[in-house]
Amino acid sequence: MNAPTGSAGGTVPAVGFVLDVPLIGAPEAAERVLDLWRADARLCELPDGRWLLLLPEPVRTRADLAPGLPLERTGHGAPTGAPGPGSRSAAVTADGRLVLTEGGATVTRVIGELPALDPADWLDPSGLALHRPRALGAAPVPEAPPVEDSVPAVARPDLRAAAGIGPSSERARRLTAETRSARGRRARRPSDRPSDRPSGGPSGGRTGSGAAWWQTARPIALAPRHAAVVVVLLMLVPLLFVVLFGLGLLKNLEVDPGGIVYASIAAALAYGALFGRRAARDGGGATTGHAATAAPAPAGGTRAPRRARRPWLGDLVARFTLRTPAAHLLHRRHARYLHDLTRAFEQHRWDDALRDALPLADRERGDTAAGRPWFSLALPKRFTGQLRPTPRRGGPTATNAISGRTVHQHLTGLYRDAAERLERQGRFDEAAFVLADLLAAPAEAVALLDRHGRLTQAAELAEGRELAAELVVRLWWRAGERARAVRTAHRRGAFATAVERLSATDPQAARELRLAWAEHCRAAGDRLGAVEAVWPDEALRPSVAADLRDAVALGGPTRGRALPHLLALPDLMALGSGTATRALARAVLDGDGDPNATGRSVLAATLARLPAADPATDRELATAAARAAVRDGGLGGGVAEHSLFDRLRGRADPLTAADLPRPRPRPAPRPGGAAPAHTAVDRPGTLPVLDAALLASGSLLVACGQAGARLLAPDGRTRAHWDTPTDRLVLADHGGGALLVTDHGPDLLGLAHLDLATRTVRPWTTLRARHLAPSYDGHRLIAAADGGIVVLDTTAPRPVAVWRELGGEERLLGGITRTAGGCAALVRSPSTARTPLTEVWRWDLPGWELRARPRVDDALTDLLSRRDPDGTPEPVVLAAGSLLTVDPLPAGLMDPDGGIAAADRTVLRWTSDLPEAELTLDGTAVLGPAADGDHWALTVPTPDGTGLRGYAGTGSCSEPGLTVLVPNAAGDRIGVRRHAGAVTYWHRSGRVLATSADGTTLLANLRVTVR
Repeated sequence: MNAPTGSAGGTVPAVGFVLDVPLIGAPEAAERVLDLWRADARLCELPDGRWLLLLPEPVRTRADLAPGLPLERTGHGAPTGAPGPGSRSAAVTADGRLVLTEGGATVTRVIGELPALDPADWLDPSGLALHRPRALGAAPVPEAPPVEDSVPAVARPDLRAAAGIGPSSERARRLTAETRSARGRRARRPSDRPSDRPSGGPSGGRTGSGAAWWQTARPIALAPRHAAVVVVLLMLVPLLFVVLFGLGLLKNLEVDPGGIVYASIAAALAYGALFGRRAARDGGGATTGHAATAAPAPAGGTRAPRRARRPWLGDLVARFTLRTPAAHLLHRRHARYLHDLTRAFEQHRWDDALRDALPLADRERGDTAAGRPWFSLALPKRFTGQLRPTPRRGGPTATNAISGRTVHQHLTGLYRDAAERLERQGRFDEAAFVLADLLAAPAEAVALLDRHGRLTQAAELAEGRELAAELVVRLWWRAGERARAVRTAHRRGAFATAVERLSATDPQAARELRLAWAEHCRAAGDRLGAVEAVWPDEALRPSVAADLRDAVALGGPTRGRALPHLLALPDLMALGSGTATRALARAVLDGDGDPNATGRSVLAATLARLPAADPATDRELATAAARAAVRDGGLGGGVAEHSLFDRLRGRADPLTAADLPRPRPRPAPRPGGAAPAHTAVDRPGTLPVLDAALLASGSLLVACGQAGARLLAPDGRTRAHWDTPTDRLVLADHGGGALLVTDHGPDLLGLAHLDLATRTVRPWTTLRARHLAPSYDGHRLIAAADGGIVVLDTTAPRPVAVWRELGGEERLLGGITRTAGGCAALVRSPSTARTPLTEVWRWDLPGWELRARPRVDDALTDLLSRRDPDGTPEPVVLAAGSLLTVDPLPAGLMDPDGGIAAADRTVLRWTSDLPEAELTLDGTAVLGPAADGDHWALTVPTPDGTGLRGYAGTGSCSEPGLTVLVPNAAGDRIGVRRHAGAVTYWHRSGRVLATSADGTTLLANLRVTVR
C-alpha cells in the first residue's frame, strides 16, 4: 500500500499522497485519485512516473492503510528526525516545495514546476449518445409573493382638532382634491411644455452659479389667511380711498390719495415677502413618505426636518399687550388660575388638578427637542385624554405670561410633590403623567414605571421619547418583547451597551441577550460578529467554535482574526484540531505575499492581544509573529503597534527575541505624478461577466448570467461554481455572504443566499423591485419599489418590510448608492412651482436619520424632467450626497472654458452642498457612469474605436484617480465595485481587474473562461 515504513500503525494528518503508478498501475492509481478527489485538489506527475495528489484540506489517515505515501506539512525544509536506510517520508513545505526522503536520500522539487494532470481527461464519452434537450414551451415566470409589512403605523395627529377647527365641508374637500390632481398634472407635464427660456447655445444646459435669473426665479407661496391680507392691502384699501375721495368725503383731509395707494401697495408687497415662502425651497410641504408608515423608533423615525412655524405675530402682540393698561387684568386672571390650580393640588383633587395643569418646558435643555417655546396670553386648555404618559413628544410649547422663574419653581415643587403622593397611593399612571408630560422628565417616568413592573409601558415611553438606546433595548428585553429588542439594538447599534447595562441588574438576562446578539450575527453570516458578541463571557466561548472554523474558511484577514481565537479555546486540543490550527497559523505567518491581503498582519496583531491557551503553541506562534512583523515592517499600522510588538517579543523564544529589532515601517509612496493606469487582458473571456468583486480572501466572486456564479482564484482557476443564474451581486459588508440576483423580467428579481464560508446556495424569494442597493449589512436589504424605498429583512423566510422611506408624493429617481454608514438617492417632490422639486437625500445607517437634502439646481431639474433615456447619460448619486451628471460635448461646440472643442469630450459635474466641481475628459460617453458607494467609473471609447477606457475616481475630483483600459471591447460600460478595501472593475466581455483602494497596486487581472 506504499505505506511509509517508519510510521506503520500510526495516524497522520495528510495533505496529500504520492502514488507509485509504476508499481500499482495507472487504472488503480486513477481509481484511488477519484476516491480522494475534492474541489481545489491538484494532481501532478513526478519525473519518475509517480503521481502527486494535493488535497485542499488535511485528512487524518492510518499510515498502513493509506492509498499512497502520506504528505505532511512542515514549515521550511525536511521533516524532523534523521532518516534511516529504509525509512520513507514525504512533506510539503510552506513555500510550495515537495521534500521526499527514501533510502537515506532527500530530494526536493518545486510543486509549481511539475506538470499537471487533469482527471477529466480520463473520461471517454465516445460510447455515449448525445441528446440535446428541447424546450416544451416558454419558461414560466416565477410569481413574486407579497411583501409582508411589519412596519408599525404611526397615528397621524389631527391638526384640525388640535387647532380647534371643525371638519372641512364637502365643497372644501372637493376643491382640495381638484387642486391635488392639478398639481400632479403639473408635476408630470414639465417635459411636454415648450421651453420659454432663451436659448443658451450649446452650453445652455449648464448648471451652477452661472445660471440666469429665469432659471432660478420662483413664485412666492402664501397661506390663505396671508393671501387675504395681501388682497385687502393691494386692492380693497386703495379702492376704498379712491371711492371716498371721489365722493368728496376726504376733501377736508390733507391727504394725498396717490400716496395712500402707493403706501398700500408697498405694505402688501412687504407683507407678502415677510409671510411668503419660496416654493422651490419649501417644496410644497414635502415630507418623507415614512411619516405615515414608519416604525415608532426614535432613531429611525426620521422625517424631513420641517420646523414648526412659530406664531411670531401673536408672540409680538402678546408682548405688546403686557406693556399696556390691559396687563393688570391679565395678571389678575393668571393669578386666579394659579391660585385655583394650587388649591386643587393641595386638596388632592387629582383629576381636576392634572387636567388643568400647565406643562413646564425643560429649562435645563432649553426644550430644544420640542422647539423653542413661544409667548402666549391664553391659559392652558383642559386636558381631555387619559391621565397616563404620552409616548410621543409634543410640538413646541407656549410660554405663558405667568411662566416666570418664581412661578416655574412653585409649579415644579407642586408637581413633584404630587408625583410622590400619587406613587405612594399606587396611581402609577398619573404619577408617570406628571413626570413625563408636566415636568418634561420622561427618564424619571420610565424609572418609576420600571420600579413597579410596568415594563411594556416604560419601553414604549422610552422609545417614543427618544431616550438612550440601551435603555430601550433593556426594557423591551425584560418585557418579553425580545424580537423587538433585537431589532432596536440592530437599528441603533446598541447591543454592547445594552448588554453592559443589563449585566448590572440581571446577569442571566444579559447572557441571554448576548446569545441573541450572536445568533443575530450568525443569521446574517457574520461569523466574527458572533464571536465578538460572546467572547467577553468565557463560559460562552465554546459555543462559537463552529463560527470560528467557518471564518477560517473565508481566508484573508477574516482567517487572520479567527485563528487566534481558535487557539485561545482551552479545549481545542481535546477536540482534536489544535495541531491543524497551529500548523495553519504557522503557515500563514511564514508565508509570502501581501501581509494585509493574506491576513498575516491581522493574525500577528491579534496574537499579540490574545495568547494561545497552550504555552508551547503560544511561544512558537509569538516567535513566528514577531519575525513576520520585522519582515513586513510592522503589524499593519496603528497607534499601539510598538506595544503590540513588545507583547509578542515578551512571549517569544528568548534567544530569538534577543536578536529581533523593532519593525521599521516601509516608506509610503509619495503622491504625485500621473494617475495610475492599468490594462486588462487583451483577449475576451469565454463567459460573460455581469458583476464581480474581489473578496478579502483574495478570491474573485463573479456573476456570469445564465452560466451561474463562480469563485475564482487570482490566477483564474475556479474554486467553486454555482449553477444559480446570477445577473447581479449584493455583497454583505462583513464579507461572509452575498445575495445572487436573477433578472426574470421588468422589475421582477429572483434572490438566493450564498454562504461563502460553507459555499452553499439557498433560494430565498422572488421580489418585485426596480432596483437593489449593491451591498447590505447581512440583515437589511434596501430596495426601490412602488416609487419609494423599502428595507427588507433577509433573514426571514419570506420578504418582510421592516422600514419604508419616501413613497406617496415623493418619488425616487434612479438607483440607491450605499455604504456601511449611509446611503443617498435622488428624490422628486411636488411643488407649487412650475416644475417639481428635485433633491439629493442622504441618510445615516442603520438608523435612517435624514442628514441632508440639498436641492438640485433648477436647470438640472429641468434637464432631469426632459431627459431622453436613449440619448442622455443617466446621472448617478454618490453615497456622500453628491450628484454626478454627464454632459457630452461633441467636437465643434463651445466647451466650458468658452472655446470651441476640437475633439469629442465629456464633462463630468458634481452637484452637492459644496461648490460645484467639473472634470473634462477626452471622448464621448454614451452611457452614464457606474457607481458603488463613493467610487465611480465613466466609460468612453478609445480614439481608434477598438477598446474602452474607464476613468475612475472617488468623490468629486479635478483629475481621475485611475484609468482602466479594456482592449478589444465595445458596447457595455465598465462596472465598478468597492469591497474589502479593494476596487474591482469588470466588463461584460469577460475581463476582471482589481486594484487597491488608491489604484496603485494591481491585485488581479484575468479573463473568465470555462475550466
